[in-house]
Amino acid sequence: MSRRTERIAEQLRGEIARVLHEEVTDPRIGLVTLTRLDVAPDLSSALVFWSCVGESAPVAAGLESAASFVRGRLARVLPLRRVPELRFRHDPSFELADRTLAALRDVAAEGEAAAEPGEESDGPA
Repeated sequence: MSRRTERIAEQLRGEIARVLHEEVTDPRIGLVTLTRLDVAPDLSSALVFWSCVGESAPVAAGLESAASFVRGRLARVLPLRRVPELRFRHDPSFELADRTLAALRDVAAEGEAAAEPGEESDGPA
């Protein structure tokens, strides 16, 4: 991505987040975090990656429904000749990170439970 495209992508991400938070009234769209935005070099389309807490299917439907509204708002506030078509994709990275941390905690807890309280440590003295 060129420096210009990166700058535009960051402007788009910030403005999309603002519009979703302040102007979109769809109850399916709760607390959504925009994790990444990939903009085509010709600014014809933008792929908006998002994550949320809880069930993602209703949020995905709400975001797809609101895409044209958000694009219209972007056209009014951003100084761009062409506002990209918005496509929203769920980013499961936060959920995967939570599962990984939970698995690591379980392994650590099993290790602590396996060591008996009176047993000596095998580590250096």
